[in-house]
Amino acid sequence: MKLKSLLLAMAAVVCSSALFAQNREKTKPLTDEQWMSLAPTPPMGWNSWNKFGCNVSENLIKDIADAMVSSGMKDAGYEYVVIDDCWQIDRDENGVIVCDPERFPNGMKAVADYVHGLGLKFGIYSCAGTHTCQGRPGSMGYQFIDAKTYAEWGVDYLKYDWCDNEGQNARAAYLTMANAIKATGHPIVFSICEWGENQAWEWGKGIGHLWRVTPDIRACYDCKFDWGGVGVLGCIDAMAPLHEYAGPGHWNDAEMLEVGNGEMTKDEQISHFAMWCMLAAPLMSGNDLRDMSLQTIEILTNKEAIAVNQDPLGKQAVLFMDMDGHDRQIWAKPLANGEIAVCFLNRGRDTWNLDYNWLNQTMYFATEINFRTNEYNIRDLWAHKDLGTSKGRLVADINPHGCLMVRLSRTGM
Repeated sequence: MKLKSLLLAMAAVVCSSALFAQNREKTKPLTDEQWMSLAPTPPMGWNSWNKFGCNVSENLIKDIADAMVSSGMKDAGYEYVVIDDCWQIDRDENGVIVCDPERFPNGMKAVADYVHGLGLKFGIYSCAGTHTCQGRPGSMGYQFIDAKTYAEWGVDYLKYDWCDNEGQNARAAYLTMANAIKATGHPIVFSICEWGENQAWEWGKGIGHLWRVTPDIRACYDCKFDWGGVGVLGCIDAMAPLHEYAGPGHWNDAEMLEVGNGEMTKDEQISHFAMWCMLAAPLMSGNDLRDMSLQTIEILTNKEAIAVNQDPLGKQAVLFMDMDGHDRQIWAKPLANGEIAVCFLNRGRDTWNLDYNWLNQTMYFATEINFRTNEYNIRDLWAHKDLGTSKGRLVADINPHGCLMVRLSRTGM
């Protein structure tokens, strides 16, 4: 007991915001315009939960940050390193959250400083309820203390969960934390994680920068669980009707990526990543970045696919055609400069012998896209090669659970 008390006392010193609050100049709250500017494109980064669960530590986070740089993920656009649940164990006598002194002996600010030193950004996890989903201290009743603490640590991203919520109104609960963050004057991207139970897409814009639309994802392509977990296709289906709610500063969150986890085939993982790019979903990897196969790195760092996700127009793809009992789908995403991304998704178990005549199709976005009057160059974003123009037929064999993802750009441009 004495040892535990000593560790808690030490943690209160290194983890408490009081250490950094002295003589700090009063900051100006973030304006609504500043708040909405924090996520102009879907956030990209890494989160600890899918692979490590509660097994998080200072050393792990530093190693992951190093690997994000050395693997080429930083160069591909990934920037947030986010610790999920289980980093916190208590509150001190002033109500300030205390991190686990055994796992984070130098405190969270030291971890944030290390991540920032690599040119990356640092994220953390909390919960709108009395406790987190793993029974650690939640933020209910401590929102302004916690926001102040996170700002003083240099936190850039907050994932905010919904366990033990005590029947709160979801919009009010998330607005309270958003206001607490704004009051610090420190820019923190705010991730609403209420699992789609309260339709955050209808009220989340201006409160959070992204909101989950499903229960937790699992590393499987097409699976369902009695307790609410979903596979890749379940996330895609949940996202399909929500395209009107996505845009710069406010994104539908299809859940974290499972590329590099589980037993999904290469085609399934490519389809997973390709559709997250099409859906303008945040790209938060959830694998062990220290030990990635070449295949995993190639999927996660496909810059041509990522460019579709990060397109500044900020549109989410729409389901253009749904055929053969949902086995074959065509998704289309308008891009800046009049370009279009199209994904032919084979959800079925048989090869799709695609023979597509662009001249028979008209796509409707903000304006009509007529392939009879406009000619487009066709670029395969996974084979990284040109496939002719829309004046010719697009012929390809798409593997079961695979996809063909192409980018269309006007000829002569």
